[in-house]
Amino acid sequence: MVAIVGLLIVFGSVLGGFVWAGGPVAVLIVWSEYLVIGGTAVGTVIVATPAKVLVNTVKKLLGVFKPSPFSKTLYVGGLKLLYELFQLARRDGLAAIETHIEQPDESKLFQRYPKILANHHGIQFLCDSLRIVLMGSVPPYDLEAMMDAEIDIHHEQEGKPVEALTKVGDALPGIGIVAAVLGIVITMQSIAGPVEEIGEHVASALVGTFLGILLSYGIVQPLATNIETLNSAEGRYYHFFKAGVVAFAKGFAPIISVEFARRSIFTDDRPSFDEMETACKETKEKAA
Repeated sequence: MVAIVGLLIVFGSVLGGFVWAGGPVAVLIVWSEYLVIGGTAVGTVIVATPAKVLVNTVKKLLGVFKPSPFSKTLYVGGLKLLYELFQLARRDGLAAIETHIEQPDESKLFQRYPKILANHHGIQFLCDSLRIVLMGSVPPYDLEAMMDAEIDIHHEQEGKPVEALTKVGDALPGIGIVAAVLGIVITMQSIAGPVEEIGEHVASALVGTFLGILLSYGIVQPLATNIETLNSAEGRYYHFFKAGVVAFAKGFAPIISVEFARRSIFTDDRPSFDEMETACKETKEKAA
């Protein structure tokens, strides 16, 4: 929603200032320039980007216009989930959580946290890591290294759409110049015509340059930055799970392991210790 407001401000400011200065909006509607710039930009993305990355890029762009799922509420639920899992493992043995992590979608424990369960990759990361803890043959420091490696790979993969958008954003001013040059070619063909016609062609050519720069710095580059910020928040979500699982693998008590996870949350979304303790007590009371 915030991204939509930002785009409206961008277009409102540009068009508002143009109209305020006495410019007619109709002169900016040059469909041939839109076709050259838009088609070329889309074509370059398709040529330079693998199909899987293209699909992921579309998903990421759609996610920009939705509220971020990585909120304080999500992290409180994550702390409660970790506490329940660790408490169950401490009380009944590690084997007690095996059925939950093997099929989290069917687990009543996981089903109590639908927002966390909705993040498929996050749940898979948590469950795969807990499986390693159940095996018991991997030392905690090696488990941490393994989880860090998976986080790095995931971050690199999720960064591909940002790279694709950044490259097309960098290319858009040049594409705008191409459109402007084509407009000048048309203008030179009409050089012997009326002055009004020549002026119209020149204005149309300049619209191409204008569109290329506006689309680059006003739309594509900000969208790429937004996606990069969302990727950073998602990466922090993985580090949140990693901190809790590694602490539990080292033998810390469930509440201490959960505290390790809480300390890894960005301060804007981090619940206080009292909030965490209250939430964990609620899970214990429900279990009783």
